[in-house]
Amino acid sequence: MQQGPKSARTRARLKSTAFKLFREDGFSNTTLRAIASESGLSLGSAYYYVESKDDLARELFDELVSELRAGLASALAEGNTLEHNLRTLWDGLLDAVEPYPDCGVAFLRSRPTLPPDGGAAIESAIDSARPQAPLPIRQDLPKLVGLVTHAILAFWASDTSPGKRRSRLLVRRAAPLTSRVAVLSRLPVVRTLLDELLGLVRAVAPRHAGS
Repeated sequence: MQQGPKSARTRARLKSTAFKLFREDGFSNTTLRAIASESGLSLGSAYYYVESKDDLARELFDELVSELRAGLASALAEGNTLEHNLRTLWDGLLDAVEPYPDCGVAFLRSRPTLPPDGGAAIESAIDSARPQAPLPIRQDLPKLVGLVTHAILAFWASDTSPGKRRSRLLVRRAAPLTSRVAVLSRLPVVRTLLDELLGLVRAVAPRHAGS
């Protein structure tokens, strides 16, 4: 939909209001009518700019991931281990979504695959790691990391522990485990199991980030 400057400003105001209400009141407690009202719009006018709250949740998640990618540029300096980079990536993701604890399910529902900036952040974490992953797995490693990233986000969305601290524990355990899988993929038996796992991922989510 082509938008003039006024329409673009109105849509930006609608998004900004939605993001604020999602943060302050939670996704479940925020209605599109409330977003429209606080933005100075009627509900009918709001539907001209967005189809649903899920559209706004998707845009919020995409913006959070874009900011994450930009912020990781210095943290993923060449020479860090893959374990360090993965923990930096996943902790950064949890930091980004932390102000929106009630939006997790909406993020997953509206964005079933990671946005392009998410895939780019994963590739940066892998490419800058030293030593590099074995050549046979290097091409498929973004798919594996994308799968784990999505699993961490899904776990976070349902995590009821205080401060979602179990999600942080998951990151601390997932980073070294994923790194070891990458190294051990030199072994034929590990590589075979990994190929089967990645084949399953491609079958059920062929457009997963990194594919």
